[in-house]
Amino acid sequence: MASLKSLKNRYEPWKALREEVVDLHTLHELAVEANDESEAAGIESSFKNLTAKYEKYNLVELMAGEMDRSGCFLTVHSGAGGTEACDWTQMLYRMYLRWAEQKGFSVEEVDQQEAEGGLKSATCRIDGEYAYGYLKGESGIHRLVRISPFDANARRHTSFASVYLFPVIDDTIEVEIRPEDLRVDTYRSGGAGGQHVNKTDSAVRFTHLPTGIVVACQNERSQIKNRATAMSMLKARLYEHYRQEKEKENARFSQEKKDISWGHQIRSYVFQPYTMVKDYRTKVEKGNIQAVMDGDIDPFIEEYLKFAWRNGNVQPDYDEEDEDED
Repeated sequence: MASLKSLKNRYEPWKALREEVVDLHTLHELAVEANDESEAAGIESSFKNLTAKYEKYNLVELMAGEMDRSGCFLTVHSGAGGTEACDWTQMLYRMYLRWAEQKGFSVEEVDQQEAEGGLKSATCRIDGEYAYGYLKGESGIHRLVRISPFDANARRHTSFASVYLFPVIDDTIEVEIRPEDLRVDTYRSGGAGGQHVNKTDSAVRFTHLPTGIVVACQNERSQIKNRATAMSMLKARLYEHYRQEKEKENARFSQEKKDISWGHQIRSYVFQPYTMVKDYRTKVEKGNIQAVMDGDIDPFIEEYLKFAWRNGNVQPDYDEEDEDED
C-alpha cells in the first residue's frame, strides 16, 4: 500500500498537468480562430503557472535514487579555523534548519557538541518527503571567508566546516549489526545548565568496530530512547557505508569522493570584501549572502540535481583555479 501510494503521488500530478495543458491548448486554438485577443492575458498567465508546475514536478523526477524519498540525518562538523570554525559550523547548521523549516519538514535535534564560539559538531534528523533527495548534494566541505569577529585586528579569516548527509532507513531495509561488533558507551549529556543537564548516564555512543563508524545521541532524558535513535542513525550510516563500498567498483565514484574530501570544498561563502556564495561544482553564484544564510539554498540544490542527472549522477568537477583568493 505504501508503494502504491508513492506511485500515485508521483503519477497523478503529471496526469493532472497534462489535462490542464490540453485544456489550455484548446482555449488558445479557439481564441486564435475567433481572433479574440481578450483571452491573451489569461492564457499567458495560465501558461506561466503550468510552466512553474512542470519545473516543480520535473525536479522531483530528478530524485529517483532508492533512498531519495526518505528523510535524512544531517551532520555538520567544524574544521580548520578554531573558534572561527565553530562559529561557522553553528551558522551553517542554522542555515539548514531554516531551509527545512521553510520546506515544512520536521526537525529533531539528535546531538550537539558545543565549543567556544559555537558548535564543534551537530546532528539532526530531518523528516519530510524527498528530504534526503534534496539535500544529498550538500555533502562536502563548505568554506567561509570573512573579517573575523573574534580577531581584535579585524583580519580576514578562512574557515571550514564539513556537511554529511545520510538517509533515514526504514524497518523494511535489513542492516545486519552483530552485538560483538558494537561497543556501547554511556555518559552524562551536556547542555546549557539547569534542567537541561541530566543527572544520569542517559547519553549513548555506539562504535561499530569493523567500520569505525561512531554515532551518539543525547537528545532525550531516557537512555532507552537515546539508544533507539542512535541505533537508527547507525543503521543509516552503515547502509550508506556499504552502498559506497559497492560503488567503489565504479571509477566515477572515486572522482566523486575526491571532490568532497577535505580540502576540496564544494562551496564558498564570502562575506568580505564582497558578498558572494559560489558553488564550485555547478558554478551557481548568489550575491545575497544573508538570504542564503537564512535558508535560501534552493538554487544551489536544484542546479546540482539537474547537473547530476544530466551527467549520470556523477558529481561535477570543479577547477581549483576558480577559487577566490584568500
